[in-house]
Amino acid sequence: MFPGATDEREGTDAAAQSDRDGGANFVVVGAPLDATTTFQPGTRFGPRRIRSFAEPFDDYDHRTDRHFSELGVVDHGDVRAWDDVDAYLEYLTSTLREAVWNDAVPLLLGGEHTVSLAGVRAVEPEVFVCLDAHLDLYDAYDGNPLSHAAVTRRILEDVASVEDVIVLGARTGSEAEWERAAADDVTVVPPEDVGEWTPGDRLADREVYLSVDIDAADPGYAPGTGTTEPFGLEPRELRDVVRTVAPHAGGFDVVEVNDRDDGQAAALAAKLVREFVYSHADG
Repeated sequence: MFPGATDEREGTDAAAQSDRDGGANFVVVGAPLDATTTFQPGTRFGPRRIRSFAEPFDDYDHRTDRHFSELGVVDHGDVRAWDDVDAYLEYLTSTLREAVWNDAVPLLLGGEHTVSLAGVRAVEPEVFVCLDAHLDLYDAYDGNPLSHAAVTRRILEDVASVEDVIVLGARTGSEAEWERAAADDVTVVPPEDVGEWTPGDRLADREVYLSVDIDAADPGYAPGTGTTEPFGLEPRELRDVVRTVAPHAGGFDVVEVNDRDDGQAAALAAKLVREFVYSHADG
C-alpha cells in the first residue's frame, strides 16, 4: 500500500470513512507491465518499489500545510500484468475509468510507459503533458505499435480526445520521430528550457493528463530505469513541472522505474506522486 493511503482491498475504517465522506479523491493503481522494455527490464517491480521507497516520507507537507493521509488517497493495489498487452491495457483502462467515473483522480504506478495509454483512455484529456527523455513517437518499434517507444504516438493518434501533446525534457529520437514532432499538435521542450517553461493559458479550461517517465531525470539522479539518457533534468525541475500541471490534471502516472539501482529512481517517483497529490489538492 502507498504510505498515507487507505487500502481499498481491506475495507479499513479509514476507507469506510472516506466512503461516507463522498469517496476517494485519488486512487493509486499499480501497473507492473514489463513486456516491451528495450534495454534493461525490471519495470514489473516498479509499483512495489515506488510504494516501498515512499515509506520514510513525512505525512505533513509544509509548503501546502496539508497531511497526505487526510487527502482521500486510496490504494487499489496492482492490476496484474499478462502477456497480451492489448487485452491488458483494455482491462487496466476499465479499472482506471471506474476511478474517473467516481470523481477520483487515478494515480498510475508503472510499469513500462505503455501503461500511460490506459490512463489517457480512461481520463480522455485534451492535452497530454509528458516528462520524458524520449519522444516515444515511433509508429511502431520493432514492428510493435504498443511498444513503450510508441506510446506518445498511440496517445496522439488513437485517443480521439487528445488535441495537443507537450513533451518536456526530450533529448533523443529517431529522424522519423523528430519529423512527427514538428507537427502543430506536438510541442517539445528541450531539457535546457524546462526550468523556464510555463504552460501559459494552454491548459486553462482543458482536461489534462500528466505522465512522468522517470528517465526524464538525468540518470545520475535516477539510474533505475530501462533506457538511460544523459544530459537530463534535475529532480527539482521535474518537481516544478508536476506542481505547475497538477492543478489542471485529471490523471497522473509515473512510469519506467525498475529495480536496477539502490532506490534513487523509486524514491524520486514516490516523491513526485506526493507532490502531485499535494499540488492538485491545493489547486
